Amino acid sequence: MRLNYYPETDSLYIDLSEQASAESREISEGIIHDYDADGRLVGIDIDNASNKVEMKKLMLSKLPGKIEMTSA
Repeated sequence: MRLNYYPETDSLYIDLSEQASAESREISEGIIHDYDADGRLVGIDIDNASNKVEMKKLMLSKLPGKIEMTSA
């Protein structure tokens, strides 16, 4: 899983899988779910993220994999 914030467009993209997106559905204003060819959720795009998501703090709890951090 990867979280990418794009300040120039104020959008947050959450990659849930490395699978390619085959279909996108807007589930509410400015929130788009991306699905692969088998209908599995592979990503979430949030437009105007600073107004919809608390981004000042990120907490991870009991994740079973490796955690990597990068900053801009």
